[in-house]
Order: sequence, then structure tokens, then C-alpha cells
Amino acid sequence: MINKLKITFLFAVFVMLLTSNSMKAQVKPGELVDGIAAVIGDEIVLESDVNEQMNYAKQQGASNIDKCDFLENLLNNKLLVYEAKKDTLIENRSAAIKEQANGKYQQLLSQFPDEKSMLAAYKFRTGYEMKNAIEKIDTDTYYGQAKYQRVTEKADVTPNEVTDFYTTYKMQLPEIKDEVSLAQIMMYPKLTEAHKQDLINRLKKIKQDIAGGETFESQARIYSEDPGSASTGGLMKNISKGQMVKPFEAAALNLQEGEISDPIETEFGYHIIQLTRKSGKIYDARHILLMATPTDDEVKTAKTKLDSIRTLIVDGKMTFKDATFRFSDDKRTKFNAGLIPGADGSSKIERESVPGTISYELAGLNKGDITTAFDDEDERKRKVVKIIKIEDVIPAHQIKLESDYDRIKQMALNKKKNEMIEKFVNSRLSTTFISIDGRYDSCQFKGNWKKDAIKK
Repeated sequence: MINKLKITFLFAVFVMLLTSNSMKAQVKPGELVDGIAAVIGDEIVLESDVNEQMNYAKQQGASNIDKCDFLENLLNNKLLVYEAKKDTLIENRSAAIKEQANGKYQQLLSQFPDEKSMLAAYKFRTGYEMKNAIEKIDTDTYYGQAKYQRVTEKADVTPNEVTDFYTTYKMQLPEIKDEVSLAQIMMYPKLTEAHKQDLINRLKKIKQDIAGGETFESQARIYSEDPGSASTGGLMKNISKGQMVKPFEAAALNLQEGEISDPIETEFGYHIIQLTRKSGKIYDARHILLMATPTDDEVKTAKTKLDSIRTLIVDGKMTFKDATFRFSDDKRTKFNAGLIPGADGSSKIERESVPGTISYELAGLNKGDITTAFDDEDERKRKVVKIIKIEDVIPAHQIKLESDYDRIKQMALNKKKNEMIEKFVNSRLSTTFISIDGRYDSCQFKGNWKKDAIKK
């Protein structure tokens, strides 16, 4: 049961999906175009989507690949997307998703010497086609996940249900690989006042040049260090109120259209902002970002401070938990004794999945040991310094209720959520237009996808 394809809401990896060509045809109920595997309502599943999911599963070591299972997984996902778009309690984020897709496109473009080489790498003919593909993926992800959460929001399992789940499936549950439980204190190196003032002065000079006749757009293209908007002249369109970090939004919304802010500081660095349009809770703005990238000396200063904190912990003058609360800049772990979450949400991490930088620092250390301060990057590629404590070492073992209760509870909860989604999907099949290409006539689906249904 555990290894089979269930209807848990899963989308293929973003970059993998980008290798599929976008579909331009307007699909009408009952009309099948070459390359379309199925139509659910007014949503489509492409044959390439099925193939890409199968290929990805093979790359991950899956065996007994059944194309029908992959198609049914996509059918379930698409039905959730279709229902989500009709759900008035789910926010319509089409405009924001479109802008987000443009930002992702620009971020990908920044990794290549030019647009032509990027399009060739991802097998697209035009930038317009690639942006549409990114937007389609992001749209499906947002609406599908939103509906999944709406349907399963009240799901819960009792201790008895966890025990019953374990008793029923314990022979099929996977063996747990070698794991560690790690806690961290992470700090962003502080910029010196002179460094901060230099960034502010540079932005003031850019603002003066704009007042003197240069365009904001041209200056953003030249100077902005924001990879998502620099190439578009700093323009970000259809920003929803609450979408940006608070200092940015406060500065932008206090401007009149066309006005440019003084330099402001956010967690990303220093900006000047030009409000270009405001309509209700939606606005457009241009910005120029100078990132707060610390110098080698600033990183060294941060490491020295963190090593002094480590000394206090090792000498017993402060607990690691207290030090985390007082000094860590990582909001995810600051209030949780620094514990780094694993892939399943627990504090246990497979040793082989620990990032290389951290693995190197942990080499030769044992339970309870703490690394000296080292530099690393956060998920946004910003420089940080860290110390890591090995809270626990868990050898490989067969999963057991006594030692792995939280993990088994999550498995039982996921099973219940899957059942809720399955029930929801089945309740919609009779009133949803469904057309599946004849090449799948031999499939034995779990749900009643093969039926003569009409769209409401």
C-alpha cells in the first residue's frame, strides 16, 4: 500500500515539467487533440504530462510502472484544480501567479548567457511559450493544493487509529535509514554602518540621476541586483496587498503614482521604489535593489561572535535552547530549540540527505557535540554563519510504534486525507465532463472515470 501510487496531491518537479511543450489549442468539451490524454471539465492532461511523471518516477527508482496509475493520479489532480477554480472561498490569484511566472522566467534567464541558450536547454521555441508553461504549472499547483487543504482541513487521527494503522501495515512500512537530529543557531552577518551608508548613498545617487533625466527602468537594468526584476526595468506588476515584505509594502503604498521613495531597508537589502499604479489592493511598482551582501570581514566578525556564544554553551553558562532563542536569526527554528525539521516534518533527518557543507562540519562529531562557527547559505543564497549541535543519532532500524510514533501518526493522517480526497473526487465524477483518449481504454482505474457524463 505504501509504495503504490495514491491520490496524494503530487506535482512533478518544476524543472522536469518545463521540458513539456505548452498546449495552445482551445479545448472544447468532447474535442480531443493529438497529444491530449484526457479532459476533465475544462482542464486538460497532456500525454507528455503522463510520460514525464513516469520518467521522473523511474529516475527515483520506482518499479512496476503502470501508465494507467500515473494518468489516474493526474486526473485526480486536475479535478481538484477544476473544482478549486469554482470554489468562491479560494482566492483567485491569476494575476499574481502570472507575475510570479514572469519572475521565475527572469530568474532562470539569469543563469544563462542569453535567452536563446535557456530556451534550447528547456526545449522551448519562444519565451512566451515558456512563460505560459511556468504559469500553467504554478496555477495548477496553487489551485490543486488550495482545494486539497480545503477538503482535508478537518482531518485528524486518534491514538487508536494510529495503532490500528501500524498493526495493519507494519510489514509494509519502510526501514528507517541512519538518521540524525540536528539543532542550529544561524546568524546573518551584520553590515558595518559604513557599508550600510555606502549602499544608501549609491541609491541616493541613482535617484538623483533619475531626477536629472535618466529613466527608472534604465537604471534598474544597470544597477538592480534583483534577479527576478532587473531585466524588466525593476517592474513588478499586480502585487497583492500583503504579498511583499512589510517595509517594502509600507514604502510603496505611501507613494503617489510616479513618485520615488528614499532608500529603505528590507531583509533583502536596500531599495528605492517607484509606484507606477495603484488600484484597490493591487499595485504595480518598480524597484532597484542593492543586496546587503556582507564582506569577508563582516562574515569573520559574525563567526567570532557565534564562537563566543558556543563557548558559553559548552561551559554550561547557557543552554543551546536559550542561545537559539536569544541569538538565532532563523525564524523556522528560533522558537523550537533550533531543531532543523526533516523532510517528513519531524526533527529526524536521513544522514545521507544532510547538505554537504553541514556534513563536512559534522565529520568526527558525536551526539551532544557542537561545531565551531562556519559560513553557509540560506535558501535564498544569502550568506549566513551557523553552529550545529548533534542532538541525537538514530541508527537504521525497522520502524516501530514505540520509537517512531510521530512518523507513523503522519502516515496514518496522510492515509485518511487520501481517503477524504478519494471520496470527494468520486462525488464529483457524475457531474463533471470527462473524456479520456482511447489509448487508455484498457486501463482499470480505481475511480469511475469511464462513464458517460455531462458537464453541468
